[in-house]
Amino acid sequence: MYQVPTNTIFIGKSIIYMPTCQSTNEVATDLIAHSSVFEGCVIITSQQTAGKGQRGNRWEANPDQNLTFSLILQPDFLSPEYQFQLNVAVSLAVYDVLSVFLGSELKVKWSNDIYYRNQKLGGILIENILQGNRIKYSVVGIGLNVNQTEFSYSKANSLANLTNKKYDLQVLLPQILESLEVRYLKLRQNHYSQMKSEYLQNLYWYQEKHTFLDVDNQAFTGEIIGIDAIGKLAVAVEKKIKYFNFKEIVFVE
Repeated sequence: MYQVPTNTIFIGKSIIYMPTCQSTNEVATDLIAHSSVFEGCVIITSQQTAGKGQRGNRWEANPDQNLTFSLILQPDFLSPEYQFQLNVAVSLAVYDVLSVFLGSELKVKWSNDIYYRNQKLGGILIENILQGNRIKYSVVGIGLNVNQTEFSYSKANSLANLTNKKYDLQVLLPQILESLEVRYLKLRQNHYSQMKSEYLQNLYWYQEKHTFLDVDNQAFTGEIIGIDAIGKLAVAVEKKIKYFNFKEIVFVE
């Protein structure tokens, strides 16, 4: 299963399928530590029992209904300071594929969730292994709600629910892998400035006034105006610009 052909140079040329596992990111990290792996290797499972999301949240996914996989990359051209550039490339790669089905109301929610209107379709978790002042490996975990129709989390939704049709995961996976390679190679070729512009154009709540919570759980009204060079979220608050790192801001309404 999932030994699917891809029209790529290296991403997805090696696919390791596991019927079930705790976390594909954990499997990928273990492979890096204990064996020789090639850049572009994909670990995919039908059932992830302890999937991880941003902020330490658990990723919910029913067996055989969604795409849950991890991709091993070696972005040694990036310094750790600018690792968010990889988030931008990966988020756009997923957006490129899903926007064909869902149109302009599909958005990337900072830092790297995929939203349709106010509902979550997918999440991306990138974990980096550093060597000196470079990123030696990146484990890119991606979870996408595809054919699942019921969720315990009220803001979750799926491609099937939104389009009233089921999808062949064996067809959808290579489309995403091909898109990932295109975006990754553009990043490697120093086209980040262009991708950052696209990221902002498709950013959830961009240039809109909304309510947020800060690290002290205090509510405030602000307007997202961009991201800085290292990926912090820039929010205009009472005529001042404040910058937020991961876990320092919560989207409310």
